[in-house]
Amino acid sequence: MMNSTQVSHFTLSAYFDIKQLKYFIFILVLFLYILILGSNILLIVVICVNRSLHEPMYMFLCSLFVTELYGSSGLFPFLLVQILSDVHTVSVPLCFSQIFCLYTYAAAEFYNLAVMSYDRYLAICHPLQYHSLMPLKKVALLIAAAWITGFLVVTTTTSLSFTLKLCGNVINKMYCDNYSIVKLSCSDVTVNNIYGLISAGLTVFIPFIIFLYTYMRILNVCFSGSKQTRQKAVSTGAPHLASLINFSFGICFEVLQSRFNVTSVPDVIKVLLSLYYITCQPLFNPLVYGLKLSKIRSMWKRLFWIKHK
Repeated sequence: MMNSTQVSHFTLSAYFDIKQLKYFIFILVLFLYILILGSNILLIVVICVNRSLHEPMYMFLCSLFVTELYGSSGLFPFLLVQILSDVHTVSVPLCFSQIFCLYTYAAAEFYNLAVMSYDRYLAICHPLQYHSLMPLKKVALLIAAAWITGFLVVTTTTSLSFTLKLCGNVINKMYCDNYSIVKLSCSDVTVNNIYGLISAGLTVFIPFIIFLYTYMRILNVCFSGSKQTRQKAVSTGAPHLASLINFSFGICFEVLQSRFNVTSVPDVIKVLLSLYYITCQPLFNPLVYGLKLSKIRSMWKRLFWIKHK
């Protein structure tokens, strides 16, 4: 038996031989990464430079776009190197760094979406008191709490996995995954499993309770409120709900694939499902929010009109 500090590297076995097609896939993944970087950075800049967008909802959106940049940067450069490489190995420090980055991304994404649902609840259910209930100082505290909580939860997760005694170093994924390392352990993983349930409760179930409560209240106001209230709820709530559903499905795909035997599923499908939450969500959010929210749309039109003129 050896602990993770004695393992020099991990081997990623989910890669399969695609011969010369790897160059096409490399260009495709690189284009997707550039598109994610460009769209998220552009929206962050638009929000920051336009004072009319210095409102709580757009501040939370800015934090969400930063989360997408953080998460995608934890995967795409690594993926690009692995696509061109003939030997798919990763050093232990880099592997655990990637686990930390991807897991904090997932936690911060859920927390940011939970904070945004709370913000929408206040805006729709308490419109007259909204600005007093959501001052900029509170916005900053909520954004900081979303990030710090995710970092604290994941730090413990990776620390527990790093001290495990391992009987192998083969990870059946295209990137490093904490549960895959736990499965390689020869030692007792009871503490890891217990903390895994605790961390799942902190990162998934608590935000889910917030989502459930806020949207029940929003729906109640929509059904009993005026047409204008319903329109406001749909225009600002629909993108958030679509983002939440998309990310939740992506996480579900990843969890189900990690926990259950999926050997009968074609390799291409397994790869796409395992990468879905980290490749589609960072592109999905800027597209949905950039096209749906009227203030951001008007900024696009203004920029386009100035350039065209």
